[in-house]
Amino acid sequence: MVFRKLMAAFGAGVEVDTVLAGAGVRPGEPLRGVVHFRGGGSDYKVEGIYIDLTAVVEVESGDNEYKTTYSFLRQQVAGTFQLASGAQHQQPFEIMMPWETPISAIGGHPLHGMRLGVQTELALAGAIDKGDLDPLFVSPLPAQEHVIAALDRMGFHFKKADLERGTLYGSTMPFFQEIEYYAGGQWRRHFNELELTFIAGPRQMDVILEADKRGGFLTSSHDSYNRFTVRYDDHPGQAEQALQHGLEQMARRRGWF
Repeated sequence: MVFRKLMAAFGAGVEVDTVLAGAGVRPGEPLRGVVHFRGGGSDYKVEGIYIDLTAVVEVESGDNEYKTTYSFLRQQVAGTFQLASGAQHQQPFEIMMPWETPISAIGGHPLHGMRLGVQTELALAGAIDKGDLDPLFVSPLPAQEHVIAALDRMGFHFKKADLERGTLYGSTMPFFQEIEYYAGGQWRRHFNELELTFIAGPRQMDVILEADKRGGFLTSSHDSYNRFTVRYDDHPGQAEQALQHGLEQMARRRGWF
């Protein structure tokens, strides 16, 4: 364990280490872990422990872009307790991940461009002190994996992923994820790049596609969109068929369908 000192401003000298169970989690699953505390030189009354799930989000402001950190879930995992001088305390926790939690790892590998984290907050002496940001690796749902694997088979090549500030129709999050691809295979004739967004729920998810269409000799390039629904109990082949149909529609004409 690596303890980190908190409450230095109050002279408390309380140290904390948060250990997550397992290498990752999926949307809709419980995130489990244990917060380890070690007391300082005096007895202290801890007024509460909070776990904060955060994400680094890209924000557009006029012609400028900057990144900021958003909290998308904050949950109290312990109430008041006494932390004796030099004593150690353990607080297990379990937090249900929101269904719309963005993906930050695929196949056990971090997704380039994504940064999610877990922050432990300690309420002591009437104030809250935040610990360092520990990385949080969220893997795709099986239905999301089917769509991602289908894009790979179709010749699309991963470029990067990021989070954009804004709320899409059907979403409750203050941001949305864009997984970006270079077009490949037969689709290179139609698209330059493709952006993939998931809006997941407990029984189904919406898949949103946005493509930069190639311009011809007498036509300019423009963006094309498509949105379709995948149910989790569908056969994996149905998701691939819906994806194929959506891409074909986008290749023929522009607009929402």
